[in-house]
Amino acid sequence: MAKLSTLKDLLANEIKDLYSAEKQLVKAIPKMAKGSNHPELQACFEKHLAETVGQVARLEEVSKLLEIKPTGKTCMGMEGVINEGAEALEETGDENILDLGLIGAGSRVEHYEIAGYTTAIELASRMKATAVVALLQQSLAEEKAAEQKLRKIAETLLKSAAMAA
Repeated sequence: MAKLSTLKDLLANEIKDLYSAEKQLVKAIPKMAKGSNHPELQACFEKHLAETVGQVARLEEVSKLLEIKPTGKTCMGMEGVINEGAEALEETGDENILDLGLIGAGSRVEHYEIAGYTTAIELASRMKATAVVALLQQSLAEEKAAEQKLRKIAETLLKSAAMAA
């Protein structure tokens, strides 16, 4: 358990949590892509995997700027969200409905990350760590864009599911 006495301590804790989350996702996203039935959803997951690898690198850069190690913490929240996504991959049924389940799981991941990056940005801003803020904002923008892309795909699949109902 980390001792949190300063904003920097809390920011370091947030960065470690995000780093663990992103590292877990580098392993989980390929499974989501493989389990997708809709080509656009599969491509969305694959694109976000590349972004996630870049986010890991950014968090490593942030850690250097803050003079901290990004390792040493396991993001239990992301572990839980990933486990829910794994459950979605085990379901059987209509391909569109299954993909909508994967989109829900992916959306939960994005919202978790958005919350983490937003918190870290607020702390870094308060500390006037402008280079850190800039790096974190890049990742936040990617997370928001990924969530919007999932929403767009969901709309398409919902239309197909409604016609089949």
